[in-house]
Amino acid sequence: MFYRSSIARMQRPRALSIRIYLPPDFEMKVHNISIYLLMFVSLAACSRFSRLQKENDLEKKFAGALEYYEEGDCLKSSILLEELIPLYRGTEKSEQVYYYHAKSTYCDKDYILANYYFKNFVKTFPQSTYAEECSYMAAYCLFLESPQYSLDQSDTEAAINALQLHLNDYPQTNKKDTINVLIADLRSKLERKSYEHAKQYHRTRRFKSAVIALENALNEYPDSRYREEMFFLLLSARFELAVNSIESKKKERLQNAIDTYHTFVDYFADSQYLKEAESLYDRVLSELEALNASR
Repeated sequence: MFYRSSIARMQRPRALSIRIYLPPDFEMKVHNISIYLLMFVSLAACSRFSRLQKENDLEKKFAGALEYYEEGDCLKSSILLEELIPLYRGTEKSEQVYYYHAKSTYCDKDYILANYYFKNFVKTFPQSTYAEECSYMAAYCLFLESPQYSLDQSDTEAAINALQLHLNDYPQTNKKDTINVLIADLRSKLERKSYEHAKQYHRTRRFKSAVIALENALNEYPDSRYREEMFFLLLSARFELAVNSIESKKKERLQNAIDTYHTFVDYFADSQYLKEAESLYDRVLSELEALNASR
């Protein structure tokens, strides 16, 4: 028994300790091989795209364009589809080619061009099942192009008009709530722009321009979150305009300031600007009293 177990232990293979010596430049060689592999894959991808561009079989080219679109390589997809548009024009496939061309351009984040292609699709295929989606996407591209409030807001106004037009054209759309949220977001930029514009006039002591800008902002955005401050600035601007006016205009402008104060107090009885407003009102009354006494 002892003999067998001893033999078994003797025959059991021992674990080998193997040391591998790597050349000093081994990591560099691995790095170079990785670069070569990436270059090979890149060249293979380019050759695939090049073959598709030269492909005479339109169905294969279209299928390849859709594969690129599904893979997220939207630029290659849009290039191939743009080449296919004139080749498919007047055929049943034309609608799909136009549609995916617009979609791939949007996917490539070229929103200005995508807007153009989506609008063009709706004009070309007004009865298409994709027409409503493309109408919305055209407007949404303009929404994405809307800049921050401090910049020119022409694109913002264009986006609001496009979204409103979509609602008019597709009153039963299931995107009504989404569109209303988008329009509210865009209008808040216009509101902020209007508020900052009027405030800048007041800050630079251009009180006549401030009065006009503040009146316009309050009329255009009656529910503005800046309404309280704008009303106070209007009171302040009217006071400053009045006291610095020529005699022939002073009384009328002081009266306008008084009217603005009363409106302000009616709307904002607990305003944070109430003490300042009352101080301005007292000064207006003093100015008016002095004016009447001098006549």
